[in-house]
Amino acid sequence: MIPIGVLTDSYKASHPFLYPPAKERVAYGEFRCSFERDLTDQRILFYGMRYIVEKYLERRWTQSDLEDSCSFFSTHNVGYGAYPFPRELFQRIIDEHDGWFPIKVTGLSEGEVIYPHTPVYTVTATEEFAGLVTWMETLLTMVWYPTTVATLSRRIRDLIEVAFHQSVELEMHYLLDSRLHDFGFRGCTCVEQAIIGGTAHLLSFTGTDTAAAAAHVQFHLNEGRPVGQSIPATEHSVMTAFGSEREAILQTMEQFGDGAFACVMDSYDYANALEVVLPTVIESFKLKSGGFMVLRPDSGDSLQAVLDALVAADRVFGSDVNSLGFKVLRGCGVVQGDGIDYNQIQRIIEGVLSSGYSAQNVVFGMGSNLLHKIHRDTMSFATKLSFVRDADGASRDVCKTPKTDVQKFSLPGLFSVKKNAIGVPMVHPLGQEPEGPELLQVYYDHGPVTLKRSFDDIRKTAMANWERLPKVADPISPALKEKIKLATANRH
Repeated sequence: MIPIGVLTDSYKASHPFLYPPAKERVAYGEFRCSFERDLTDQRILFYGMRYIVEKYLERRWTQSDLEDSCSFFSTHNVGYGAYPFPRELFQRIIDEHDGWFPIKVTGLSEGEVIYPHTPVYTVTATEEFAGLVTWMETLLTMVWYPTTVATLSRRIRDLIEVAFHQSVELEMHYLLDSRLHDFGFRGCTCVEQAIIGGTAHLLSFTGTDTAAAAAHVQFHLNEGRPVGQSIPATEHSVMTAFGSEREAILQTMEQFGDGAFACVMDSYDYANALEVVLPTVIESFKLKSGGFMVLRPDSGDSLQAVLDALVAADRVFGSDVNSLGFKVLRGCGVVQGDGIDYNQIQRIIEGVLSSGYSAQNVVFGMGSNLLHKIHRDTMSFATKLSFVRDADGASRDVCKTPKTDVQKFSLPGLFSVKKNAIGVPMVHPLGQEPEGPELLQVYYDHGPVTLKRSFDDIRKTAMANWERLPKVADPISPALKEKIKLATANRH
């Protein structure tokens, strides 16, 4: 196992030697912009703090961790010389703190919807350990990933939901939960990424083939209650294992034709599969009651492939026109998961509705574009120092105010985050906040803290917050703006 002492950026090991003496230091983390800097919808769905705290902060340092860390840093400098490492400080953590990292971490509850520059966590380190205030920054910063996946997934739900309101009867809106399916497991760099990102997706949808994430949610976060679901489906290897596509489809119908199942249709000739093969298997399908066949294209133009499948299915299975004037296929649908992203979904939805078909006929699958094609700068996450109590007891608000990039400013001082009258989380200087519940809760305080909620509860909270809050809001209170203005004027 990798020793806990190297789960940080290398230069962090030198910082206890660099910081001036202090009684207390506080740092915080924030997203500095909305998803891909979208100024029309700045909402951010916060998620993923609990995993980081449980996995890494709630892990005791052992003597073995310390020895292994020292061994590594002893050859880590230029020329493989010794890199500065505060061995004595970490020995005190083991001897005096029973191996628990001596910091306090607060953070927003998972499922909160926030706006850029809202602190999502704070780290407080005191006395001789004040120089370790940002040691855990490397790990805590990784909350950018599940939050970004959660935000992307939720934004896509909004996109599909608009189409549902236009073309799907109200009693069928429950289908919205399954309209974006996570196919991202194989596109992730490791199992842990798939679990973290796949779990974040399940805040907004239930469709997933990332089984590891669905299992993690069900058994670790939700007391055994399932959240993720999938259906039996073929892949090209199954289709090409038979002598013909017709045989493969018939076998799938025989095994799973009394429920929902999917068949990939373009292993050889997509048009032939739709126009020639599909009509020849419909009688077999009709023998099964309650069956629902999903046609999956996997190549060609993403919109045209969907439209071709809808027209072919309409011809073979038939359709009904709903009360909104859109066609709904009987016992059949289409899933498009080939290179799908937000813009492709928007394009396909517009084309489907323009062709007279209801949005309920189409499911979207996203793989790497959901769980992997994002990065820390998608919403510009950063951690910065905000407060220092010097060795003489004097307090100082500190912040970053670069002249060359005003967007990279950081917030000064100690914070309180509380909701305003319409529910927007607002950032106030500590001591100048209004009455009301504090949103920055203690996740860790020199050791584990019990702070657990069911995934169902987090999901419900996330849904309600997202739907209630405006797309754009300024979370920085007037009092904090004055502090920022003063700090900028006094920049050194």
